[in-house]
Amino acid sequence: MARLVPLVLIITACTFARAETVALELLASGFDRPVQVVSAHDGSGALYVAQQNGIVIRIAADGSRSTFLDLSQVVSCCDNGGLLSVVFHPQFGSNRRLFVQYVNRDGDTAIARVQAPNDLDVLLTIDQPKDEVPNHHGGTLQFGPDGYLYASVGDGGAYVRVTNRAQQLELLLGKLLRIDVDHASGYSVPFDNPYAGLPGTRPEIWSSGLRNPWRFSFDRVTGELLLADVGQDSWEEVDILTLAAARAANFGWPIAEGSHCYPPGSPCSTNGLVMPQLEYSHAQGCSITGGYRYRGRAWPQWTGTYFYGDLCSGKLWIASRSASTLQETGKMIVSFGEDDDGELYLVDYRGAVYRMKPAPLRRRAAPR
Repeated sequence: MARLVPLVLIITACTFARAETVALELLASGFDRPVQVVSAHDGSGALYVAQQNGIVIRIAADGSRSTFLDLSQVVSCCDNGGLLSVVFHPQFGSNRRLFVQYVNRDGDTAIARVQAPNDLDVLLTIDQPKDEVPNHHGGTLQFGPDGYLYASVGDGGAYVRVTNRAQQLELLLGKLLRIDVDHASGYSVPFDNPYAGLPGTRPEIWSSGLRNPWRFSFDRVTGELLLADVGQDSWEEVDILTLAAARAANFGWPIAEGSHCYPPGSPCSTNGLVMPQLEYSHAQGCSITGGYRYRGRAWPQWTGTYFYGDLCSGKLWIASRSASTLQETGKMIVSFGEDDDGELYLVDYRGAVYRMKPAPLRRRAAPR
């Protein structure tokens, strides 16, 4: 089969209505290459901005700032390295644990537990290829609705050379991982992970076939996985499916890029592959940044709407079940964030974090 058909909706340039529907209100600026904004879900109202250099800044509810965590001595910064993701344990208020994903000084991807403020315990180190340009390290950490820690990891491939690592189940590269971190030290593999106990595979793997899954999230109401995978030459994609459907799912890379056989023009089989529900071509951008479905209360008109963007073009997409709109932001959209109340934020890699809210409707002048 020469072309893959997505399950629900292919988003292309011609489907977008030109509508600027999101206003970006500056929350804070002056950061050094921020990559993420997260909440501790502890009722404090504070937000935490992770910088690529390994420093995490706490912004209190009153707007005051302080350095919360400093991993600058263990991360390799920056380019495709540095601190990639931070997530707080769901019971952080009582156990004071958070988890970080970063590229260490050896150029490998590490996932570690931090007992606040600075007690670092490396749980897992993923060897990255050393014989090519460092690239595609991933990734995001998120706690799933089942309480386990999920981690997205890139395939480690240099842009100029496509590899098959994402399809190799003996490697953690190009995968979505699922581990149990509720232990005094280390981690365990949940018994129902799809490859647990199978020889020749890594039991931590939940899904495979990913190229560079930089950002993903879980819908806090439905529990669905919303995963954006950065493309190679032509297509960027978002995969949306239940957590159960993601078990042992193969997202297709490098057999397919988005819903298109790879290399372009080649035949491929779709058997067993999960197809994207959203995609856009490189006419619209070059590096997708996955976001969140809105589940806050301040803007009920946004309920159930998914927001995602592009790092290169600064374009922001607002996708509902039936339609999608597109707007220009002029930002380097490196991440989105969600606070305790489900309100959304946008991170500009140039150094700022913005609150997202509906833009005021523009009234048309009355005809004269």
